[in-house]
Amino acid sequence: MVTRFSLFAAATAFLLNLSALPAQALDLNPLTAIKSVVEAAVEDRTADDIGSDLAIKGKLTANVIDKMGSDVISIGADVYEQVVMLTGTVETGKQKTQAGRLASAVENVKKVYNEILVIKAIDKEKGSVENYVDDSVIETKINAQLLDAGGVSVTNYRYRSVGGRVFLFGRALSNAELKKAIGVVKGIDGVKNIKNRVFVRAK
Repeated sequence: MVTRFSLFAAATAFLLNLSALPAQALDLNPLTAIKSVVEAAVEDRTADDIGSDLAIKGKLTANVIDKMGSDVISIGADVYEQVVMLTGTVETGKQKTQAGRLASAVENVKKVYNEILVIKAIDKEKGSVENYVDDSVIETKINAQLLDAGGVSVTNYRYRSVGGRVFLFGRALSNAELKKAIGVVKGIDGVKNIKNRVFVRAK
C-alpha cells in the first residue's frame, strides 16, 4: 500500500533525480514537473494509482535518456492512470517511432499517445529559444486560467505546449468541464491549436 507520506517521498526523489539528468534529452517545464508530482497528492485518485504513475515516469525518463541520449531535441513525458503522452520535438520520424517504442516497453504502461513533432535541425536553430519561452508562458497561463475558471479539476489535467500547439491530457469529471477547459485554453494568446487526449469519467 502506497501512503501519502511515501508518495511525497517518491515525488521528492523523482524531482532530485530529474535535476541530475541531461537537459537535452528530456525537456520538462519545471511548473509541469512540480505540478505532476506534488499536486498529484490531492487528485481524485488513490495513492497507489498515483505512485504507479510516478514509477512509470521515472522508468520512462531513464529509458529515453539511456537509449536516445543527446540524439533528440526535447521530449516531454506525462503519465496519467498508466497511460503515457509523449510530446516535444525530434529531428526524424525514426526518432519519434523509437521514443514511442521505448515508452510502450516500460512496465505497466497501458497505452502511449505519441504526439512528438518532427522538426528539421534548421527550424530548431531558428526558433528553439523563442518557442521555449513562449511555450513556458503558455503552460503557466493554462495553469493560472484553469484555476481561475472554476469548475475545472486542474490537478487531473496535464498540458504541454510545443511551438504553440497545446496537448491536453488527463481526466475531466464531465463533458461540460472538458468543454470549459478547452474553451479556456483556446482563448490564451499564442495557442495555435489544441489536441485533446482527455477522457471523461465522473467521480
